[in-house]
Amino acid sequence: MSAPRTLVVSPTYNERDNLAPFVSAVLAALPQADLLIVDDASPDGTGALADALALREPRLRVLHRRAKAGLGRAYLAGFRLALAAGYDRVIQMDADFSHDPKDLPRLLAASEGADLVLGSRYSAGGVRVLNWPLRRLFLSYGAGLYVRLLTRLPVMDPTGGYKCFRRAVLQAVLDGPIAAEGYAFQIETTYHAWRKGFRIVELPIVFADRAAGVSKMSLAIAWEAIFLVLRLAFRHR
Repeated sequence: MSAPRTLVVSPTYNERDNLAPFVSAVLAALPQADLLIVDDASPDGTGALADALALREPRLRVLHRRAKAGLGRAYLAGFRLALAAGYDRVIQMDADFSHDPKDLPRLLAASEGADLVLGSRYSAGGVRVLNWPLRRLFLSYGAGLYVRLLTRLPVMDPTGGYKCFRRAVLQAVLDGPIAAEGYAFQIETTYHAWRKGFRIVELPIVFADRAAGVSKMSLAIAWEAIFLVLRLAFRHR
């Protein structure tokens, strides 16, 4: 059986300092895969650098969007391109090295026995987060607990963003309405995959806080996630 055609999708906004080493690390970790950078018109020149790198690397593709419109919208654009291009597996990950490219082969291998693989910071009885202050760790773990209690989604890390989708999962998830624009997108896609009966597996990973650049998290993004979970919970009760 031939290896599945795989595309790694990574949205960027002001990630110029991380981009070149990130591209090299991803393509080295998965020699059989391609990489798609979805750039939201980064003012620091991330998109232009991605174009320059793509001229030298045929496995790198770049999708430019006109403005910053949210992580969820960027992923949706990348996913639709992946489906149109016929990829069998689609992996989503951050471009700031908080998701270790060395875990890519593990996620892809795990997808042989699962429809959706989640790189989990909190599964298997441990917390695997580096360089976060306790306040941020409590907020992250508490958010996962909030999601599980309200929606009954049976995963330990529903807010994580390191995932490997089989093609059929993406097609089914994208057939329904995806409302989230920010990080709540992570919750929404996993929730819909679960509701549609797909098999979800959590794979323990180590999550490291970014070393360069700044986080895109904001209060508006957090409120979006809070209200999204409430809508999901009451919609199916």
